[in-house]
Amino acid sequence: MEDTQTKTKYCKYCGEKIPEDAVICTKCGRQVEELKQNQPNVVINNTNTNTVQNTTAGYAGKPKNKWVALLLCFFLGILGAHKFYEGKIGMGILYLFTFGLCGIGVIIDFISLLFKPNPYYV
Repeated sequence: MEDTQTKTKYCKYCGEKIPEDAVICTKCGRQVEELKQNQPNVVINNTNTNTVQNTTAGYAGKPKNKWVALLLCFFLGILGAHKFYEGKIGMGILYLFTFGLCGIGVIIDFISLLFKPNPYYV
Protein backbone atom coordinates (compact mmCIF):
# COMPACT_ATOMS: atom_id res chain seq x y z
CA MET A 1 0.00 0.00 0.00
CA GLU A 2 1.33 3.39 -1.00
CA ASP A 3 1.97 6.17 1.51
CA THR A 4 -0.47 9.00 0.75
CA GLN A 5 1.64 11.68 2.46
CA THR A 6 4.68 11.23 0.17
CA LYS A 7 4.48 13.71 -2.67
CA THR A 8 5.46 12.32 -6.03
CA LYS A 9 6.01 13.43 -9.59
CA TYR A 10 6.43 11.65 -12.90
CA CYS A 11 9.75 11.02 -14.63
CA LYS A 12 9.84 12.91 -17.93
CA TYR A 13 11.75 10.03 -19.59
CA CYS A 14 10.11 6.78 -18.44
CA GLY A 15 6.84 8.05 -16.88
CA GLU A 16 7.30 6.28 -13.52
CA LYS A 17 6.26 7.89 -10.24
CA ILE A 18 9.27 9.19 -8.31
CA PRO A 19 9.62 11.28 -5.13
CA GLU A 20 9.03 14.97 -5.71
CA ASP A 21 12.49 16.00 -4.47
CA ALA A 22 14.34 13.40 -6.62
CA VAL A 23 16.90 14.70 -9.07
CA ILE A 24 17.55 11.27 -10.64
CA CYS A 25 14.81 8.83 -11.61
CA THR A 26 14.79 5.75 -9.38
CA LYS A 27 13.54 3.59 -12.27
CA CYS A 28 15.56 4.61 -15.35
CA GLY A 29 18.44 6.44 -13.64
CA ARG A 30 18.30 9.55 -15.80
CA GLN A 31 18.61 13.06 -14.43
CA VAL A 32 15.21 14.70 -14.30
CA GLU A 33 16.14 18.07 -12.79
CA GLU A 34 19.09 20.42 -12.69
CA LEU A 35 21.24 20.37 -9.59
CA LYS A 36 20.78 23.43 -7.41
CA GLN A 37 24.13 25.05 -6.76
CA ASN A 38 24.80 28.20 -4.80
CA GLN A 39 28.09 29.16 -6.38
CA PRO A 40 29.13 32.71 -7.14
CA ASN A 41 29.40 33.76 -10.74
CA VAL A 42 33.13 33.76 -11.51
CA VAL A 43 34.42 35.86 -14.38
CA ILE A 44 37.89 35.03 -15.66
CA ASN A 45 39.47 37.79 -17.69
CA ASN A 46 43.05 36.84 -18.46
CA THR A 47 45.22 38.86 -20.75
CA ASN A 48 48.69 37.71 -21.74
CA THR A 49 51.14 40.57 -21.77
CA ASN A 50 54.25 38.38 -21.90
CA THR A 51 56.68 39.07 -24.70
CA VAL A 52 59.54 36.85 -25.76
CA GLN A 53 62.86 38.63 -25.86
CA ASN A 54 65.20 36.09 -27.36
CA THR A 55 68.67 37.54 -27.73
CA THR A 56 70.28 34.36 -29.09
CA ALA A 57 67.84 33.94 -32.00
CA GLY A 58 66.55 30.60 -30.76
CA TYR A 59 69.89 28.97 -30.01
CA ALA A 60 70.92 27.65 -26.62
CA GLY A 61 74.38 29.23 -26.53
CA LYS A 62 77.38 30.53 -28.41
CA PRO A 63 78.17 28.96 -31.79
CA LYS A 64 81.35 26.87 -31.99
CA ASN A 65 83.01 25.46 -35.09
CA LYS A 66 82.87 21.67 -35.13
CA TRP A 67 86.15 21.25 -37.04
CA VAL A 68 88.17 23.47 -34.72
CA ALA A 69 86.90 21.56 -31.70
CA LEU A 70 87.56 18.24 -33.45
CA LEU A 71 91.18 19.15 -34.26
CA LEU A 72 91.78 20.44 -30.74
CA CYS A 73 90.34 17.23 -29.33
CA PHE A 74 92.48 15.05 -31.60
CA PHE A 75 95.82 16.82 -31.05
CA LEU A 76 95.44 18.39 -27.59
CA GLY A 77 92.56 16.39 -26.11
CA ILE A 78 94.55 15.06 -23.16
CA LEU A 79 95.22 18.70 -22.18
CA GLY A 80 91.53 19.58 -22.46
CA ALA A 81 92.03 22.19 -25.20
CA HIS A 82 88.66 21.42 -26.82
CA LYS A 83 86.92 21.95 -23.46
CA PHE A 84 88.62 25.33 -23.00
CA TYR A 85 87.54 26.22 -26.57
CA GLU A 86 83.93 25.44 -25.68
CA GLY A 87 84.16 27.67 -22.62
CA LYS A 88 83.97 24.77 -20.16
CA ILE A 89 86.87 25.85 -17.98
CA GLY A 90 86.15 23.42 -15.13
CA MET A 91 86.07 20.43 -17.46
CA GLY A 92 89.22 21.70 -19.19
CA ILE A 93 91.09 21.79 -15.89
CA LEU A 94 89.80 18.31 -15.03
CA TYR A 95 91.02 16.99 -18.40
CA LEU A 96 94.36 18.75 -17.87
CA PHE A 97 95.02 17.07 -14.51
CA THR A 98 93.63 13.62 -15.45
CA PHE A 99 95.15 13.48 -18.97
CA GLY A 100 91.76 13.58 -20.67
CA LEU A 101 90.13 11.34 -18.09
CA CYS A 102 92.81 8.71 -18.83
CA GLY A 103 92.16 9.05 -22.57
CA ILE A 104 88.65 7.65 -22.33
CA GLY A 105 87.06 11.11 -22.10
CA VAL A 106 88.98 12.26 -25.17
CA ILE A 107 87.79 9.28 -27.22
CA ILE A 108 84.17 9.84 -26.17
CA ASP A 109 84.41 13.58 -26.91
CA PHE A 110 86.00 12.93 -30.32
CA ILE A 111 83.21 10.57 -31.34
CA SER A 112 80.50 12.92 -30.07
CA LEU A 113 82.09 15.87 -31.90
CA LEU A 114 82.04 13.88 -35.14
CA PHE A 115 78.25 13.65 -35.02
CA LYS A 116 77.53 17.27 -34.05
CA PRO A 117 76.31 19.75 -36.67
CA ASN A 118 78.52 22.61 -37.80
CA PRO A 119 78.25 25.04 -36.11
CA TYR A 120 77.10 23.59 -32.81
CA TYR A 121 76.01 25.62 -29.83
CA VAL A 122 77.46 25.45 -26.33
